[in-house]
Amino acid sequence: MPKTCIREPMCIESVMSMGAGNSTGNGGESTISFENPQMEDMDLQRAIANAQPQLVESLSHTPEWLLMKAKGFLPHMDLSHVDEITDCKKKVLLLLDTLENAGPIIWKQFIQCVCMEGNLPMDLEIQLMSASGEGNLNQEQEGFAEASTQSPSQPTGHERHGHGSNSHPNEKESKRQRLDSTERYRHLIIASMCQRYGNERAAGTAVLGQVQAPAFSQAFVNLVIRQSKASRLKEKADKPREDLAGMQEAEECVDTAVKVSDLFESVVSLGTTKVILLFGKPGMGKTMLMHRLCQKWAEGALHQFLFTFLFEFRQLNLISRKLTLKELLFDLLLQPEDCPDAVFQHLLENAQRMLFIFDGLDEFVGNIGQPSSPCLSPALHKPMSISELFANLCFGKLLPGCTVLVTSRPKKLPDFLLNRADLLAEIWGFDREKVEEYASHYFHQHSFKEQAIAHLKNNSKLLSMCLIPALCCIVCVCLEYLLRKRLSKVELPQTMTQFYIKMLLIFISKQQTEGTVSEDTQLNHHRTAILGLCDLALKGLEEKKLVFYVDDIPKHVKEFASLHGLLTVFEVKRSDSLPEAGHAFVHLSLQEFFAALNLMINNSVDGSYLKKKFSLKSKWTLKSEARTEFMENFHIFLSGLSSKECRTFLTLLAEQNQAWVRDKQATILQSLKKLAATNLTGPKIIELCHCTYETQDLELAKHVGSQLNFKYEFRNFRLTPLDVSALVFIINCGQDLTHLDFAGCPMELDCLEVLTSCKNIEHLSFRSRKYGDEFAAALSKSLPKIKSLKKLELTGGSITALGLTGLAQVFPNCLQLEEINLQDNRLRDQDMGKMIEMLSRVEKLKMIDLSHNDISVKSVLTLAKGATTCPNVTELHIRKDTIVIYFSGQSREVPRSPNLRRRARKKENATQINMKLRLQDCSFNSQHAVAITALLRGCAHLSEVDLSGNQLGDEGCRELVESLPKVHISKRLDVSNNQISVDGVCCLLNAMNTCLNAVEFEASLHHQTAILKFIGDKEFPSTLSRDTSRSGDQSGGGESQKSVVSRKIRLTDSGFPPRDLDKLCTVLKKCSSVSELDLSNNSLGDQGVGKLVGLLPELKAVSFLKLSGNQISLSAVFGLAQCLSALEHIKSIDISLGNAQSVHLIFWESVRNSRTRSAGKFQAHPRQLENDHCFRLRECTVSPKDMDRLCQILEKCTGLTELELSRNALSDQSIERLLMSLPNLHNLKLLSIRNNKFSPNCTLLLANSLNLCERIREVEVRSSENTSLHLAGMIESQETSCRLTDCSIGQNEVEELCRILEQCGRLAELDLSGNQLGNEGLRRFLDHLLQMHVSRLLNLSHNKISQDGVLYLINTLSTCRNVTEVQVSLCSKATSLIKFTREDEPRKILRLTECNFQPEHLPKLFSLLQKCTNLTAYISTNNNMTTKAVEDLLRALRKSLGTLRISIAEPWVRNESIASLLQMAVQPHGNVIEITISKDKGLLRVGVGFPCRTEKMESVVSRLNQCGLEAKHIHFLQRVIEKCTQLQELSWSHIDLNDAEEAMLASAFLTFPTLRKFELMSSSVTPSGMGHLVARLQQCHAIEELNLCSLRLDDTAILMLVPGLHKMPLLKRLLLNNNSIGNEGCSHLAEALKNAPHMEEINLSHNKIEHVGLEKIAKLLPEMQNLKIVNLSSNSIGPAGGETLVEALAHCRHVEELLLARNHVGDKTAARLSLSLPSMGHLKILHLQSNNIGSLGGMPLAKGLVECQQLEEISLSENGFGEGALRTLSEGLPRFTRLRKIELKFCGISDGVSKHLALGFSRCPVIEEIILSWNSLGDEGALELATVLPRMARLRILDLDKNRIAAQGAKKLAEELAKCCGIQVIRLWSNPVPKNIEESLTKQDARLHFSFF
Repeated sequence: MPKTCIREPMCIESVMSMGAGNSTGNGGESTISFENPQMEDMDLQRAIANAQPQLVESLSHTPEWLLMKAKGFLPHMDLSHVDEITDCKKKVLLLLDTLENAGPIIWKQFIQCVCMEGNLPMDLEIQLMSASGEGNLNQEQEGFAEASTQSPSQPTGHERHGHGSNSHPNEKESKRQRLDSTERYRHLIIASMCQRYGNERAAGTAVLGQVQAPAFSQAFVNLVIRQSKASRLKEKADKPREDLAGMQEAEECVDTAVKVSDLFESVVSLGTTKVILLFGKPGMGKTMLMHRLCQKWAEGALHQFLFTFLFEFRQLNLISRKLTLKELLFDLLLQPEDCPDAVFQHLLENAQRMLFIFDGLDEFVGNIGQPSSPCLSPALHKPMSISELFANLCFGKLLPGCTVLVTSRPKKLPDFLLNRADLLAEIWGFDREKVEEYASHYFHQHSFKEQAIAHLKNNSKLLSMCLIPALCCIVCVCLEYLLRKRLSKVELPQTMTQFYIKMLLIFISKQQTEGTVSEDTQLNHHRTAILGLCDLALKGLEEKKLVFYVDDIPKHVKEFASLHGLLTVFEVKRSDSLPEAGHAFVHLSLQEFFAALNLMINNSVDGSYLKKKFSLKSKWTLKSEARTEFMENFHIFLSGLSSKECRTFLTLLAEQNQAWVRDKQATILQSLKKLAATNLTGPKIIELCHCTYETQDLELAKHVGSQLNFKYEFRNFRLTPLDVSALVFIINCGQDLTHLDFAGCPMELDCLEVLTSCKNIEHLSFRSRKYGDEFAAALSKSLPKIKSLKKLELTGGSITALGLTGLAQVFPNCLQLEEINLQDNRLRDQDMGKMIEMLSRVEKLKMIDLSHNDISVKSVLTLAKGATTCPNVTELHIRKDTIVIYFSGQSREVPRSPNLRRRARKKENATQINMKLRLQDCSFNSQHAVAITALLRGCAHLSEVDLSGNQLGDEGCRELVESLPKVHISKRLDVSNNQISVDGVCCLLNAMNTCLNAVEFEASLHHQTAILKFIGDKEFPSTLSRDTSRSGDQSGGGESQKSVVSRKIRLTDSGFPPRDLDKLCTVLKKCSSVSELDLSNNSLGDQGVGKLVGLLPELKAVSFLKLSGNQISLSAVFGLAQCLSALEHIKSIDISLGNAQSVHLIFWESVRNSRTRSAGKFQAHPRQLENDHCFRLRECTVSPKDMDRLCQILEKCTGLTELELSRNALSDQSIERLLMSLPNLHNLKLLSIRNNKFSPNCTLLLANSLNLCERIREVEVRSSENTSLHLAGMIESQETSCRLTDCSIGQNEVEELCRILEQCGRLAELDLSGNQLGNEGLRRFLDHLLQMHVSRLLNLSHNKISQDGVLYLINTLSTCRNVTEVQVSLCSKATSLIKFTREDEPRKILRLTECNFQPEHLPKLFSLLQKCTNLTAYISTNNNMTTKAVEDLLRALRKSLGTLRISIAEPWVRNESIASLLQMAVQPHGNVIEITISKDKGLLRVGVGFPCRTEKMESVVSRLNQCGLEAKHIHFLQRVIEKCTQLQELSWSHIDLNDAEEAMLASAFLTFPTLRKFELMSSSVTPSGMGHLVARLQQCHAIEELNLCSLRLDDTAILMLVPGLHKMPLLKRLLLNNNSIGNEGCSHLAEALKNAPHMEEINLSHNKIEHVGLEKIAKLLPEMQNLKIVNLSSNSIGPAGGETLVEALAHCRHVEELLLARNHVGDKTAARLSLSLPSMGHLKILHLQSNNIGSLGGMPLAKGLVECQQLEEISLSENGFGEGALRTLSEGLPRFTRLRKIELKFCGISDGVSKHLALGFSRCPVIEEIILSWNSLGDEGALELATVLPRMARLRILDLDKNRIAAQGAKKLAEELAKCCGIQVIRLWSNPVPKNIEESLTKQDARLHFSFF
């Protein structure tokens, strides 16, 4: 959308209406005209030229009439020769040329005569009359009449050539009368406009700040207007927009300077209504420009318009009734002096020459919409509303062909008007030069003129404000006032609001006639009037009222406002009523200022109302909200009035104290803070920045900046320097670097200068076709001043080499610049080559993007050559239109001194940068190959060369390969997509022989990929010259060199036919040093695979061969299997014949290459692994016959150690034959058959394998689908295990199974869980239990048994002597376990859980228990046992000698009283030695000793007397005392003790001399009860363990406990965790424990201990030589306390458990602890989780832990050690020979250290549990862990929850888990594994847990 820059006059004397306020001097007149004097003639010439064809056509119908007229105008010229021309059109053309050559006056008069008398088409007549003008029509007519009297031949009337008839004289007279009336009306309007808008306007028209009209002539200063084509605007009309200024303009935009008259240039020629939209922000001078247009029209400048009508919407708001068009023109404006109908008719006929100006559309309160019937024209005499009249004029329904000029603020432009507009223009205000010009005119009579101008120019913020003309006026007013006072220092306000306040004070002070009066006094004097003016302003905005009548304004307010020029008075008419005076604020922004002031000083306005009126948010969210229509600056003024600088002003006007004002201001500031947290677009950000700037609140600005996230994106709206100034204020108030992104934003060049004051710009982006060389030149001046700039983007612009040259010259001065983006500009290829050298001098430059500029194919190599010769270019990337150059970020300037140059070269060689050269899709062919190779040879250091996407072909590739030995490429050469064939592939493959540093070749003819990879000189160990011969038959030395490097060849998806395969094999034979060979998806078939396998003896270094996807059959499988015996050093063969065939051969790499390595070189694999082979066959149908053949082949492989057959649909016969072959596979260690459905008979076959092969140590069959047989050498352990889980084994299979198992004499574990034995099957199986030699565990869980089955299991305790424990549960766990012992162990334990015994089962249960006289523990949990049943049970249980512990857990225990439970506890036979009551668990546990020993009655009575209890408790206690004389342990938990129970506990139970352990936990004890308890504890001298945890004990309670502790000399364990013990309590404890030599455990975790209290405890620790457990977790020890504690622990050499979790001890404590750990030789458990230990403490701690080889459990979770510490720990893990559990949650573990950790874990021989949840492990880490799983024989749990493991890692874990029978669970919750994969893997192995629970 092309734009035009229009510079238009602006009046100095009134910018806001537009008064300068300079009443003291006369100004010189600056003569600026709208048109040149010659313009009228030029317009006429253009009009005739445009209309000539139509004019000649019209006049050719009456050539005689034309000749007669010509003779009249040219009486002295001979025109006789014209009569001889017969062609009418030629005759007309000749006459017109003759008249035009006669001179401009005659020519103009002739054209006017033709228009008046000729019968021309209406549009042609209007066009010619507009061009010729009608300035003095009467005089022209008179002159014409005089000429007619002198020429007798001239007719008295004009002829009508339409029908060849003459017009009637009366008709001509009527036309003349109508013209005369119209002309008189026109002169009336001209006189009115000259009076109102001209230099002689009435003195009563007030301007801002003055009453008298200015005495000097007006002078004007140009405005900047940008004009755009409306066609582009229409495309945006239906799209969302922030405002009109936010609409994107066309990229092809060129700014040019034109005059205002050019806005109307094509009006007449179009013949249709033209709508011009002129918009601008407040204060830009829209209204004044309209007045100026009217004035210039009245002076005859706009001659194309016969009439100009100006309507102001603020006055149209007053019209409520409907009007006709005629009433609108004549009643509201001026009535014609006569013949109004004739005048109106003339207006209708000459609509093309009508200009209608509608000023201030944004001030219109009505709703303007599109006409209801756009296709029909309304009747001329039909009354319509103002909005309807306006819309019909715009759409050409009224006065079609007229011109409508509309002005508005940007915020309110109806969509229909945007659709209809033919032209859009925006007033931009002043630029810097115009500000200076304005100030020069303003201060022209003052002596301080130069000082004033300098003040404006030197203050960037002030200058930005002055770019808005209205503010420029106010600034000059204030500056003049201050300079007149001759102050030593002139301090101007900082914000717009402060300027308005200052302006008000200045206007008031100007009217003071008396001596100097202070501003405070003046405000107090005029306070009432100012308040009245504020009320008027706010009321007007709320009622949408901008014009006030006399009755609306109080008299004193009107006098004050008129006196000081704040209100203007004018004449208004309400339709046909009489004129009356109207008043309005001289500018809408002034009304907004006083309205905002009203809210801030009005006593009746509270904070909530003020917040509601601060309508910025509703203004943003409800754009059509009526109440915000006239409040564009209202929120800015409210924000400005909230600044500290305005506080005094507000307190004076409000007559309130500063606190009252501060509260109001805080309301606005708080609202702005909340707005900053919302999601804002560019215009809203700018608006918020303006509000924040007005407050001048630095904290608010910092908060706003932080909420905007320091990235500012501005899209498609205009930015002024004042906008940028407000934005810079926000950015500078913060500390963080920001990103400014301007896309499609029209921007004045002055904005760039404002940006230089921003100190925090890191990234600057400009995107617009408007930005060309001029913009680049301006930017080049600003960039060096932006010190923090790192990235610059100038994209989508019009910058050429000229603009870029200027920028490149300043880029070296941008010291932090790293990235430059110049995409999509107008740069050419010859320009870019120069730029590389210029830009390479930028010190820190890392990247420049020159994509999407004009570059040809021919220039690519030239550009590449320039890049390769530049020392600090690291990468050149060219792909089609993409051009990106990367630099090292280090400028390389050549030193002047020779010595310095030598040093620099030496240093440069040491740090030489390898360059990446990417020339993709550049249309290179084989003819370019020579040039390319020359380019490559010329660059000494290349890392990557990418030539993909070209057309080099086989010939081009051959040229490249031949040059490769002389080319220095350190990483890769890519020639993919270059139209190569098999010959090209073989040629490239040959590079693996000719290039010593070529390490990998990857090619695919199907995908057209061809990539060679190299190894750099630094990585390559060869000492041979690069020019040494590298042929394939070189002798040992060369072969040795090549074998050192791992080489890979991947030739896939190429489909080699037999002839080509022979070529390939010929080349491959020479590649003897290749280590990895991939020939997948080549359709080789059995024959092709056979050929390649035949090459293996030649490929001595190969370690991996992949032949997948080659359509092989089972015949090829047998051939590959023979390799196991034919190739000595093969490691594994992995074959899958499914839909996607897979064939992998892996060799022992280090062993295979050992012949070519030095004798002393370390070998990666032990010698015994050399012959270990693995064969895997999947997804292949293997018949019994095929199985026989396969087994025969495998039997010949003496080194076969692992055999896996998965998804092969093996039949029972095939499996049986495989099992029969097992004894012949002498070294086999693992047989795995997975995903193969087994029948029950097959399951038994697999179980019987224990009897077939003596080397089998473990048989595992899961889910009737997966089985694994683990075999061992004959000298290893003879114990075996058999696991047949979920195999559907039922009653029918029991007998056969028992027969098989009875033959296994060394069975240690038998797992039959998940089968279908039922009660009967279980009974049959248990009948054979004595004949089975199970020595450790029998698992019968999940076999659908009931209570009868439970009784069968219980019976084994008495029938089987070696059964030591039976555990049964009928809940969802359905556990049924029988544990055995080989020794004659007296311990027998029965655990029953949720068995739901019914009354009929209890007698059988009691009977079985009575038979088991050796029972040592009975544990019953939720078995539906009533109190009666429990009592019967307790009486039934007995034994002859020893201890029996009975544990009952039932829900009713929680509700029973202590007395009832104690009465129940003394029911068993024997002496009670333990009583435990735990109400939270519903638990009653009783320990009973046999035989029973009774106490003498006298002793019992004595104890009863000491208790002092009531008589009702005597009988009960007597029984308790009798039974508890040997009581050793008393434990009560979660009990609310009443007084009686407290007394009983203290008096009865704490008096037994044998009591060793006392626990009272999580219970409620009264203070008095605690006193009794503590008192009795003083008598418990035998106490060894005291547990008072979770009793809410505070420091006072501890003080009470101290005497008791003093009297416990045998105390070993003190547990006071989960209390409220603080520093004082620690002091008391330290005092009590001074004499505790036997102390073994102290637990003070979860208290409130700080550093001070810990010091007291720490001093005692070295004296406790038997101390084993220290638990201080979850306190507030901190770093200082941690260091104190560690120093003390260094002397505690017997500590076994140290628990310090969640104490935030920090790095220093960890470092100190690392020094103490080596001396703690007995430490087994260490907990340090969540202690803020970082890398500084983690590294020494890891080193210290390595010295604690006896550790069994380590928890280091929730610490950020860093990878270094984790690697150190990993290296030391093999030294932890006893480590069972390690916990590393939340430690930031990633794949980078996974390999080290996995290797370390695998070398911990007894590791059982590894917790690595909540880390960052991915598939790579999972693969490392999975690889070592089979090596960890004791591992039970691996927790990998909440990591980043995906499908690949999970599958690998599942694959390796199948080999690990001991692992119980691998947790993988919340990892990114697809749901279907989770379900599949869980079905494959239920030990994989993907759920949280």
